[in-house]
Amino acid sequence: MAIIALHSASTALSSLSQAIDVTANNLANAHTTGFKTSRVNFEDLLYQEKAQPGVENSNGDHSPAGLYVGLGTRISNTQLDFEQGSAIPTDREFDVLIDGPGFLRVDILEERGGGIGYTRAGNFHKNRDGDLVLGTTDGPRLADGINIPDDVFRIEISADGTVSGFTGTDTEASNLGQIELANFVNPEGLISIGGNVYIESAATGPPIVGVPGEGGFGTVLQKHLEASNVDPIKELIQLIKQQRAFEMNSQSIQAADEVLQVVGNLRRF
Repeated sequence: MAIIALHSASTALSSLSQAIDVTANNLANAHTTGFKTSRVNFEDLLYQEKAQPGVENSNGDHSPAGLYVGLGTRISNTQLDFEQGSAIPTDREFDVLIDGPGFLRVDILEERGGGIGYTRAGNFHKNRDGDLVLGTTDGPRLADGINIPDDVFRIEISADGTVSGFTGTDTEASNLGQIELANFVNPEGLISIGGNVYIESAATGPPIVGVPGEGGFGTVLQKHLEASNVDPIKELIQLIKQQRAFEMNSQSIQAADEVLQVVGNLRRF
């Protein structure tokens, strides 16, 4: 009966509505530092089995195919794309870019759950205590505990994450700390909590921490930021495809409704 078509189309409308939400969020963050785009994955639902394939008939022959009617679709998951974004040169000495795999570690505020968060955004600032903090609304501190004294007038961050500072009297740079990176066996399992920060989950495995440039980690590039990896053209094309699919499933509902009207009118004859 056409009632199945109604339910199948309704699952598609619900799933496509969520997919449009994800695409809209990608486009909204096209200029967010270090943002990683999300891809929506779909899967089909259960099937009603009307006839099994391979059933033997009276002549001893086996049917080549069965008869199955699907019950719609749903979103199985959203998948983060950690392809590196373009490098944007800046003039700020606290801006850093990770060239390659890895995440910077930041301290999550207690009101957000505490613990360690992970980010690809490297737009750091110096707060009033001299600590390096991420340039977002919460301003979480860099977990490596880098503190910049007041008398330091120039900062250098090397490719291996070593932070050095020069004062007015020093002829050589003083070591101010070491930036370490973290990575995961399955980074796509990270949980986005906003503010350009992710947290680990049971799907990621424990964090692997190391020095930039060693053990498969990327290097650190000072005075650069990583742009969002959102491709606006691809996202707009995806948005059009999702909109057209939404319209087609709306037509399926309309067609099923008309069929049911015909069936309902049969009792008048």
